[in-house]
This record gives sequence, C-alpha cells and structure tokens, in this order.
Amino acid sequence: MDFLDDAPEGEVLDATVKPGTIRIILADSQAIYRVGIRKVFALEDDLRVVAQADSLDSLRSAIARYPSDVVLLEGGLLAGTANVIPELLRLAPDVKLIVQAVATDESHTVELYRRGVRGIVNRSISPDLLVRCVRRIAAGETWIDNQSVNWVIEAYRAQAAALVSPRSQPRLSPKELAIITCITQGKRNKEIAFQLGTTEQVIKNYLRKIYDKLGVSDRLELALYCLHNKIIQSDADEEAVAQKVVTS
Repeated sequence: MDFLDDAPEGEVLDATVKPGTIRIILADSQAIYRVGIRKVFALEDDLRVVAQADSLDSLRSAIARYPSDVVLLEGGLLAGTANVIPELLRLAPDVKLIVQAVATDESHTVELYRRGVRGIVNRSISPDLLVRCVRRIAAGETWIDNQSVNWVIEAYRAQAAALVSPRSQPRLSPKELAIITCITQGKRNKEIAFQLGTTEQVIKNYLRKIYDKLGVSDRLELALYCLHNKIIQSDADEEAVAQKVVTS
C-alpha cells in the first residue's frame, strides 16, 4: 500500500482532516495516475486523499484502516472478480465507490450499479468533472450518464417483469407502502424520515425488511417491481420513476 508522502506508515492520516472534508482513497495500479489524481484533489480545500492502494489486497487494508467517504477505484483491478464490491461495502458500509473504466458495456455497467457502485467514469474524464463527480457522490447522489440510465432501466424493468406475482407475496403494512411511495417519488431516506416523523435508521431498517419480503435488492428494483405489479398507484410511467430513483 502507498501512503501519503508526508505521513509515516501507521499514522492515522485523517486525524487533521477538517470537518466537512471528503476523505478519498485512491486505488489504482498505475503510480503515475495516482500522482496525477492527487495533484488534482490537492487543489480543492474540501478534498483530501487519506490513502492509496495499488491492488485489491492493499485496498482492503486501506478501507479497514482509514475512515473514508469515497473510493476512486481503477476498473482494471476488478477484472476476474465477482464479489469484490459487496465485500468492500461490508468492510465499510458508508463508503461510496466510483469506478474508473477505459470502456463500458451494457452488462458490465448494469452489474456494477447493481452491486453497489455509485458512479462510473471514463479514465479520460476531465479534472473539473471528476471533482464534481466526487462531491456529488459524497453528498449521496449517483453519477450516471444517459446511456447508462437507459441500460439500468431496461435491465431492472426486465427483472421486475420476471419476478413472482405479488399475489404470492407477503402483505405490506401502511407504513411500508408509504415508504415505497416515497421511493418512487425519488426521495432519499432522510427526506422520507422527515415526512414520516421518524429517523433515517428506522427507514433503513424498514427498507431491508421490504427488500426481503418482495425479493428485491435495491431501491430501483423495488420501485419498478411495485409499479409493474400495481402494488402502489402512480401517474408517472416506469421510465420517469426510474430516472428519479437513480438520480436520488
């Protein structure tokens, strides 16, 4: 693992990070690329690279050792792996993953978002756009281009159509239905909690139960499934709802 030049190995690198600073781990096999990205982020007062990694093993160690908000991950490090992303998110549930890829295709893009990646960017992305991407994802948004949105919508729509009929599904409580309705409106957990007069953690707990009940794995799949099977009523079509959920 590579550590910051001005911090000896073993020192807690984020100890001097100011409140509100976005803590970033760079995971890239190319040292020259990591140096370039660090220079880009060094120009921003609210961005701080707290650790670097040149392999998946060193990334696991970095995530476990250094509290961080965002991991900028070279897509090539994921080659030949299947469950790395869920594994990383188990190590640090609140960290947000951005994958940098040379090229993307439909199946790979859908799979990355499905497994929990919050953004996919090209390796040739401009510095300004990369900084904007990191800030938006750190704030809880998803970074996704129009082509990827269409790929994700079509994949989830097909999966929702193939799921079991809701007649065989457990009954949903009024509060669960209210949460699902909020999800289809593109509201975040914090907004849903405020509307229902509860806490964000309670909403997260409800969502886990809803996912288990309906056999879905995330917000988008939940929204499309419930619209397709008319579990909730909405005047919006599936594509409009999907756009709201993906970008919320």
